[in-house]
Amino acid sequence: MTDRSILKASPITPADAAEFIRGRRSVDQFTDDTPDPAIIRDAVEVARWAPNHHLTQPWRFYQLGPKTQDAIIDLNTRLVAERKGDEVAIAKRERWQSMPGWLAITCVVEDDPVTAREDYAACACAIQNLSLYLHSAGLASKWISGEVTRHPDLASILDIDSAREYCVGLLWYGYPKRQPRSQRSDLDRILTTRP
Repeated sequence: MTDRSILKASPITPADAAEFIRGRRSVDQFTDDTPDPAIIRDAVEVARWAPNHHLTQPWRFYQLGPKTQDAIIDLNTRLVAERKGDEVAIAKRERWQSMPGWLAITCVVEDDPVTAREDYAACACAIQNLSLYLHSAGLASKWISGEVTRHPDLASILDIDSAREYCVGLLWYGYPKRQPRSQRSDLDRILTTRP
């Protein structure tokens, strides 16, 4: 039996937490306002408190400046042009150039397949922590994990050793222009009770 007296009381109610979590949306349209770098640093500080099996702390965060952003945009433009043509690539380039803040989140490479799977899950939890913190500060974010994040050239752009870490995703962030709507599957469709 758990001694509830050792658990610290939460300053928010479960209903408040549920409403807050449901209010976080992935956003890809931002204002031109630049977020305070201190907010991003605080968000990364909170991100690292994500659950991680055996305390592997596999995540690494890279705050990306204009030079690195441009190199990633160039790489993505080339990849999109190869698959979908120049017109689509140019439109994608313009959209990506409008993103005010960029982070890259990587995971330390682990040879053991079980630990590697757990480490990827831990990084995903860290990204969720980070996104929720940004949401609490009035910012929005979008985690992208498309082809550009898996391309071998990204490691050299980020100046990382691809034998030691890999990109889990890029995270755009900024002040949202609008709050998109989102729907989820009915709870009974995804929750099953076993005897």
